[in-house]
Amino acid sequence: MQVTINGKPEDIQATNVMEVLKHKEVDPHMVAVELNTQIVERDQLESTPVKDGDKLEFLFYMGGGR
Repeated sequence: MQVTINGKPEDIQATNVMEVLKHKEVDPHMVAVELNTQIVERDQLESTPVKDGDKLEFLFYMGGGR
């Protein structure tokens, strides 16, 4: 199926958000996930389905500054 991840179309084989994160090698503890403009709660990553045409945004936590 084709989804858009951070603005780029990608073909992936995944049934839920957690599988997308694994496919992209993203640690679920280091990112917030938005699916079709809605934030997905961390405890819902495995139970939230992903469908053809969905749009995902990965919002990475960054440290730094003073």
